[in-house]
Amino acid sequence: MTLLLAVGLGGCDRQSPQPEQPKAQAKVGNAPATSGEAPGGSTPESSYRLDRSKAGTPAPDFAFGEPDGGDASLQDVAGRPMLVNLWATWCAPCVAEMPTLDAIAKEYGPKGLAVFTISQDTQGKSAAGPFFAKHALPHLKAWTDPDNNFGFHYATGLLPTTVIYDARGKEMLRVIGSLDWNGKEARALIDAAMAS
Repeated sequence: MTLLLAVGLGGCDRQSPQPEQPKAQAKVGNAPATSGEAPGGSTPESSYRLDRSKAGTPAPDFAFGEPDGGDASLQDVAGRPMLVNLWATWCAPCVAEMPTLDAIAKEYGPKGLAVFTISQDTQGKSAAGPFFAKHALPHLKAWTDPDNNFGFHYATGLLPTTVIYDARGKEMLRVIGSLDWNGKEARALIDAAMAS
C-alpha cells in the first residue's frame, strides 16, 4: 500500500528497501508498465514540485560510474547546461519518464545539453546495464552511482529527482517527482538552461 501511495504521488521513497519492493504497476499510455520495464513511446503521469531554493549552488564534483566502467564527473562537461536525473530500475515513475528524457537528449543533446540519467540502484552497473540493454533509449546512457552520492547530496528523499544546471555549472532548479519532459513547462525549463 505504501508503494502504491508513493507511485500515486509521482515518486519513489528512497528510504524504502529496494530489493524487497514488489513490482508496482504504473499505468502509462494505453498499457500498464511494471517497474523495471520502460514503456515505449508513452507519456508519464506528471506529479512533481519545483524547488529553486538551491539555485546558484555549484554542481557537485564527485565521481560517478560511466557505462563502460570508468569514472565521470559533471565537470567533464563544463561550459554546457546539464540535466541530471536520479532514477532507479525499481522506481515505476522513474522508468515511466525515461522515454521523455530520451526525447530531450535527442533534441537538445546536439544543441549542447548534457543529459545524465544516473542510476541510484545499489547494484550499480549490474542493474542499470541490463535495463538499458533491454530498452530502446538510444540517447541516454547507463550512468551509475551505487553509493548514492548524488542522492545524499541532493537530499530530496524521492526518486525521480532531476536537477537542471546552467552553462556555468550552477543549479537552476530541482524537479522532485516525475515530469513529462515533452510538456510545455518542461521545455520552458530546458530552454532557460540552454539560454544561460
